[in-house]
Amino acid sequence: MTSPTSGRARQAARNDVTILAAAKEVFLADKRAPVAAVADRAGVGISALYRRYAGKEDLLRKLCHDGLRTFIDQAEQASAAADDWAAFETFVHGVVDADVHSLTVHLAGTFTPTDEMSADAVRADELASALFERARPQMRPEAVPADLTMLLEMCAAVRVPDPVRTTSLRRRYLAMLLDGLRAGAALPGPAPTWLEINWRWLPRPDDPAVNSRE
Repeated sequence: MTSPTSGRARQAARNDVTILAAAKEVFLADKRAPVAAVADRAGVGISALYRRYAGKEDLLRKLCHDGLRTFIDQAEQASAAADDWAAFETFVHGVVDADVHSLTVHLAGTFTPTDEMSADAVRADELASALFERARPQMRPEAVPADLTMLLEMCAAVRVPDPVRTTSLRRRYLAMLLDGLRAGAALPGPAPTWLEINWRWLPRPDDPAVNSRE
């Protein structure tokens, strides 16, 4: 027989999934939206949301950390492939299909990362760089891991109202981008710098989207 406690726990878990899905939709549309808009979209009371998250920053941090963990999972799974280019390509396709970068790029700088997030970010970078290095012999000689970051962001920028069509278009342009990454004519201009890759994560205390309970 199911106990009332276990029933409440399952309901809380369902609420959390619903809240996170709603938060992704709301904050992708407007990162300055209040948490009340998330509760409305999720169809739950604001108290149910606050039982899970102390405020907007906690919710933003959870969304981005989940995306970071998905990135790591995709990289770890792809690393098992024996063929170097296949491992790299599988990883990139997995990250694009999981829509990891839409939120991380859009919400960067709107919350303070935890130490755990920072450690996971280092792990994600190590895994992605290792996969890149495995595939490097088949790439243009001037390609660098930072180029991969920009390519993933380009794919994340592709978005139309139909989610299925969005996925289809992203795969189309990812195929073009991967072909462009393979060995060929020299690329114009220098690769992106560390600052160009990470500027969005630098503190911006004047941003009104940062850490408001509402």
